Order: sequence, then structure tokens, then C-alpha cells
Amino acid sequence: MSDTVQNVCVRLAERSYEIRIGHAILDRAGPFVAEQGDVSDAVVITDENVEKPHAIRVAESLARESIAVDLVVVEAGETSKSIETATLLWEKLLQLGADRKTVVVAVGGGVVGDLAGFVAATFARGIRFIQVPTTLLAQVDSSVGGKVGINLPQAKNMVGSFLQPLGVLIDTHALDTLDEREYRSGLGEVVKYGVILDAELFEYLETHKEELLGRDPEVLRHVIARCCRLKADVVEQDEREESGLRAVLNYGHTFGHALEALTGYGHLLHGEAVGIGMICASRLAERLGRVDGGFTARQASLLSALGVPTQMPQLDHDQVLRTMLHDKKVQHGRLRFVLPRTMGCVDLVGEVDPNDVRAALFDENP
Repeated sequence: MSDTVQNVCVRLAERSYEIRIGHAILDRAGPFVAEQGDVSDAVVITDENVEKPHAIRVAESLARESIAVDLVVVEAGETSKSIETATLLWEKLLQLGADRKTVVVAVGGGVVGDLAGFVAATFARGIRFIQVPTTLLAQVDSSVGGKVGINLPQAKNMVGSFLQPLGVLIDTHALDTLDEREYRSGLGEVVKYGVILDAELFEYLETHKEELLGRDPEVLRHVIARCCRLKADVVEQDEREESGLRAVLNYGHTFGHALEALTGYGHLLHGEAVGIGMICASRLAERLGRVDGGFTARQASLLSALGVPTQMPQLDHDQVLRTMLHDKKVQHGRLRFVLPRTMGCVDLVGEVDPNDVRAALFDENP
């Protein structure tokens, strides 16, 4: 097995950090954290599914660097991204004597990363944290860029902050323990990067479907590094979503977040909802004359081949639209969508007719 480690740098002046990507490198978490500066104690936050073996291995690696370690475990699943769980973690950090010198180490998927990062951003007005993502979706997307947060019952990720990690350690070997559905859900976000920013990546995914489904380490390292580089390029230009550029990363998410909320968090995995949302967004782009039907079909073909769902669940049209109005990209009550213009290029489009949106949800002909 190749011992190649690939580094991606997120350049944000004094908040710059490194993403380190390799195979079977969790045991190097201790030295990686120790490199980030004066670290005497760490709180590893994980969930019940990841505690064994991944979080324990990270904690043991930290201890070998003479870092005092506490391991805190939350319930697995999207429902943990709540104010109730955040409160429990704030109280736990207080009980452990955490202070501004403590480092929170998030070991797990996107839920753990978002939750632990939000707790780190808000405890003692902000303490440092490290991301150790163990799901494909977190490795290519949520662990990079500094967005942290929790859900409200009516809206996903509506309460949050920006806190860049000290660093991100990505071990592709951790994906071997990921169940098939979670893994394929992550492939939905991978496809997204090809559509929005990199036509060559999309073609690479089309020609390496079998390797991706087989979790080939070299193909995964290449794909994850490329997705991280693409996201880093956007974050470097629009760290806090002020220019609108970073919004392109939300392709499929306006639809997808509504589906997650309406079906109940956890019924659809995030990457599954995004996969369906991308097809809806592409159909909307068709209705607006931005792309042709072949563009949508090409996405649907790749997503389906990778096991990512593309069919909209049976939901009330108007309820979906009402839920979408809670999306963070809404301005003055008007929906805005990230829509494709060509493969590898998307735009943020406003003033979209709700009737077109409704039709795009359910594959109605223009």
C-alpha cells in the first residue's frame, strides 16, 4: 500500500491551515496536533459509531505526545446537531476545566465536525479545534472551510459560526469501516464538485466508477485531495460568504436541505438529499434555458451508477416551497439557486418563478 501523503493548504493569512490526506495515518494524529503549536490538553469529541476504533486511536496517539486527553461521546446521527447536545458539551468542557488553551479534536462525520466545531467556536468565546473526518462526505466537504453549526427543527445549519480549524487530518483507511449507504452518500458531494467547478473531475469520476465503489485508496486520495483543493480555492476568496462566490458550493443544497427537514433529519442522508437536489436544480436550469436535458441526464447517470438516489420523495409541492424559504440563500423573501451553465461552471440565480421551481421538483416538462 502506498505511503503517499498529500497536503492541501488553505491560505487564509493568520488562519491558514493544512489538510493532510493519506492512507492509515490516524496513528499520526498526535504529532499532527502537536505541530499546531502549544497543545497541552485536548478533548476528543466523537459519536457512538466512531468511538471504536477511530476516536480511541486518535486519543491514544495524542497521549503518546504527552497531551492530556479526554474523550467525549455523543449519540450518532443528525439529531445530535441540536442546542440540547451543544449545551451538554459546553457543560462537559466546563466540568473538564477546558480553557482557551484546550484543543477540541472532532473525530467523526459531518455531524460531529459541525457540532464539535460550533461548541469550540462558542465555548469561552472560542477555543481551537482540529478536524479528523471519518466519512467521505466530511472528508471532501464539511471538514474544510470553517463552517460550524447546529440545526433548528425547521431549518438545517441555521445556527452557527465560522471557525477555521488548526488543521484537518484525513485518513482514507477510515472509510473501510463506513457502511455502504453512508459511503455512497458522500459520493453525492464528490459529484457536486465536478459539476460546479471541474469538468475534468466529473470525467474522472465517470471513468473511475468501479474504483470509487471499491474504495480504491489511490483513487480516493486523488479525488479527496482534488475536492479539498477546489473548496479551498473558493474559501480563500470568500471565507465568510460575503461576495456570493462561496454560495456555488451549495449546488443542490436549497432543494436538499428542504428535503432533509421535511422527511425528518436522518431519514435522508445529507449526500442523498444533495444528489436529489442537484437533479432538481439541473431540471430548473433546463426550464430556464441554461442547459439541455442531456446535461441533467449525465448527472443522473453518474449519481445512479454510484448508488446516490435521484428520485424526489412524495412530498407536497407547496410545503417544499415554504420550507425552501427558510434557506440561508433567501434574500428579501426571494429564492436564489445555484444553477449550472455548463459542466464545471455554475451561477447564483435570483428572481426564479416559484412555478418553475415547483415543476423542477417533480420532473414536469417545460
